[in-house]
Amino acid sequence: METNLSKLKEEIKKLIDSATLLYYSLLLENDKVDAKTKKELLKLKLPKFASQYEVWYSEALQVVKQLIPDRLDDFIRLYKNEKRKEIDWLTYTISDYLIGLQVTRGGEIKCDGKAAIPKFQQQMNILESAGKRFESSLFDLKQIVQADIFDDELETADELLKNGFVRAAGAIAGVVLENHFKIVCDNHKVTLKKKNPSISDYNDTLKNSDIIEVNVWRFIQYLGDIRNLCDHSKEKEPTKEQVTDLIAGVKKITKTVL
Repeated sequence: METNLSKLKEEIKKLIDSATLLYYSLLLENDKVDAKTKKELLKLKLPKFASQYEVWYSEALQVVKQLIPDRLDDFIRLYKNEKRKEIDWLTYTISDYLIGLQVTRGGEIKCDGKAAIPKFQQQMNILESAGKRFESSLFDLKQIVQADIFDDELETADELLKNGFVRAAGAIAGVVLENHFKIVCDNHKVTLKKKNPSISDYNDTLKNSDIIEVNVWRFIQYLGDIRNLCDHSKEKEPTKEQVTDLIAGVKKITKTVL
């Protein structure tokens, strides 16, 4: 089975390669290459920046969030700056380019899409830094190793469910979810007062600490209700459909709530 470690390595490489092609596309779209280079680049099947950037950004954002969270705000601000007071060459962002924004004053162009080029270069540099940290001894592989363990446990839950052990499958998925939340709280330096917190305790704490949105909180509530049915209720049996939802939900949360 391919490990999360090897998958993450491959993901970073693909993102860096994709960024290079997007960068070439951005240069072409803004006429920032000489005639000879333009001729060579036109031979390549370059993606259209506007249509492919958002996909790249969403994936790269998760890598930066996991590997170098101290650069996350910088990475986001290069895409969109909610705090700027005016738009100029310095504050122009990639999201401005995606909507074709051009700033003029007195009939003169003050900044246009060309201002997005250095912003994307910076995002590429941040992503490459994430890759370098990943390869260095400074990166703590504990989370990735733990993610492998979680994947194995969820595979076990899937097998139990297929063989009719519905309650046991749900119980395993619930334990994975609790253990994942413990890691998330540790990552964000969030502490809980209870010695043995429940999924509900973790869920409320993560929401109150602005780590998860309300819609995610509601989804986790739903998962917690199914887990409680598997663990505590002896009067009502959880259905196969409910536990299928639980396992799928835990897989999603362990990959998106970090």
